[in-house]
Amino acid sequence: MPETELRVVVADDHPAMRAGVVALLTADPAIIVVAEADDGGEAVRLVARHAPDVALLDLRMPVMDGVAATAEIVSGGTGTKVLILTTYDTDADIERAVEAGAVGYLLKDATRARLIDAVRSAARGETVLAPRIAERLVVRMRRPAPVTLTAREAEVLNAVADGLSNAEIGRRLVIAEATVKTHLLRIFAKLDVADRTRAVVLALERGLLDRPRDE
Repeated sequence: MPETELRVVVADDHPAMRAGVVALLTADPAIIVVAEADDGGEAVRLVARHAPDVALLDLRMPVMDGVAATAEIVSGGTGTKVLILTTYDTDADIERAVEAGAVGYLLKDATRARLIDAVRSAARGETVLAPRIAERLVVRMRRPAPVTLTAREAEVLNAVADGLSNAEIGRRLVIAEATVKTHLLRIFAKLDVADRTRAVVLALERGLLDRPRDE
């Protein structure tokens, strides 16, 4: 007896590509492709009808693209997990698919073993990412997030750059001196500095302050 069977719907608008994917999957006796779709709208209808374990969707399809189809399938209540299989690996496409509810994002150059493993992992609800996509996401996570100042924090720091004391800043901005101190503490934390001068210098270096050029 084969291990627990997995039921899959495959959607791709290119017949040859779809046939190839189906052939790779069904070479495993534990995977059954219960239906095939050539557009996103049909994929949604077939998933609603068959309630498969996994829907393997192309990203770019007519009628409804893979992202829109993913959102419909996830909200449909079948419990079907969506795995995107595509040639596109841009960050925007990946983020859209994940936000729509896809549990994985695989590229069409994946090996048969990788594809089958991905389908099994997706069925368990595990995150599945193509290796080079996973590597790029790790790099992005390690990169420090850009520092931004609120409009009020920028006003406070601009006043500091003008040489004003906390009390003078409070009078200029019509806020309490204690509030000025609070804003400064938040600015110091964001910029990872310990004093006013360093905060101004670093903010200028990063283009966070709009200071007029010297005449």
